Amino acid sequence: MVIESYRFGQMVIDKKVYTSDLKIIKGIVKNNWWRSKGHEVVPSDIEDIMAAGPDIVIFGTGASGMMKLAPGLSKLLTDKGIKVIALPTELAAKKFNELVSRLSPAKVAFAAHLTC
Repeated sequence: MVIESYRFGQMVIDKKVYTSDLKIIKGIVKNNWWRSKGHEVVPSDIEDIMAAGPDIVIFGTGASGMMKLAPGLSKLLTDKGIKVIALPTELAAKKFNELVSRLSPAKVAFAAHLTC
């Protein structure tokens, strides 16, 4: 699994083009990810990630970092043994590729905002 490219509003993963926010859980892309509070990620938005039990979750916060994690979300994840990395989406995609190549798709989850 490789994120081949990212630009505002578009991500290419394994030769497939995605144009809406997405998650990658255990190597499976879940397209059309909508958050209940818009630009804020709350626990209910990532229940599937938490249930999958990755070692790491990487949040792509958008081209200019507009998406934020709700207060307490990082602590909730770390209390479950999940390391949290939040970066602008371009950097988050690079970090995902780096970690998946060293670990495995099952150990690294990804949740990305593709626009702002």
